[in-house]
Amino acid sequence: MSYYFAIIGTQDNPLFEYEFGTSKQGGDGQARFSEQARHLNQFVLHSSLDIVEEVQWANGQLYLKVIDKFFNNYISCFMTGGNVKFLLLHQPTATAAGATRNSTSVGANPTSPQTEEALKNFFNEVYENYVKAIMSPFYKVNMEIRSPVFRQRVAAAGRKYL
Repeated sequence: MSYYFAIIGTQDNPLFEYEFGTSKQGGDGQARFSEQARHLNQFVLHSSLDIVEEVQWANGQLYLKVIDKFFNNYISCFMTGGNVKFLLLHQPTATAAGATRNSTSVGANPTSPQTEEALKNFFNEVYENYVKAIMSPFYKVNMEIRSPVFRQRVAAAGRKYL
């Protein structure tokens, strides 16, 4: 399974982007997006922001689960209290997409309870690290996050949960 993670600021500007693959079940952690899909990832995530704004008022939770589907790409969302959006585009692998929907592996069924729990744990850990990053006295609201430590911690959370 391939993942594209982005943090979108309050003015719908990208604050952080990271692309990675699954590390579970023998995965090497490398994203397997095609070159054409790689260019569309940012567009697909930003196009789902309208749906996020509709769902956020109907649902009182911070974790909004899978909010959109674009072909074989699923978009999950986590909102912060400050209206910053964590968006994760996840694309099942070709073998996982053809697998039975009863499989319990995270990559086989993007909408299964096990996958939802893994995504929620990933978002919560990234949120904790995000709060630590923005508490820096040098950080300004809606400024891009360039910290290599933050990038490493997002990668570690991806390896741990996804």
